[in-house]
Amino acid sequence: MSAAKTTLSNSRSTKAKKSRPGRPAPAPKPKKVRRAATAKKLSALDAAAKVLAETGQAMNCQELIAAMAAKGYWTSPGGKTPSATLYSAVLRELVVKGKDARFVKTERGKFGLRPPRA
Repeated sequence: MSAAKTTLSNSRSTKAKKSRPGRPAPAPKPKKVRRAATAKKLSALDAAAKVLAETGQAMNCQELIAAMAAKGYWTSPGGKTPSATLYSAVLRELVVKGKDARFVKTERGKFGLRPPRA
């Protein structure tokens, strides 16, 4: 009781589709419009760098999260531990970028901005 396999004929599978008369050509897709730079929301790292630049002193991540929320730069989208997420992101930037990182670890649990190079 072996069943015969059915396959598409070569004429249907290899031929390109021809446009039929009376059918309009598909309209081109509209290009995406970029938003203005001012409308873009800050990331947590960008907001932390902005807060550190404004205060001029080293802060821990809990203080940074509170300051960012108070100034309206960034709020947590519903995470339970935004300070731990920020801490991890700052450490990751320090490891990946090395001397080009925006942050510097001043003491245990506190970060500051790296002074600009001359």
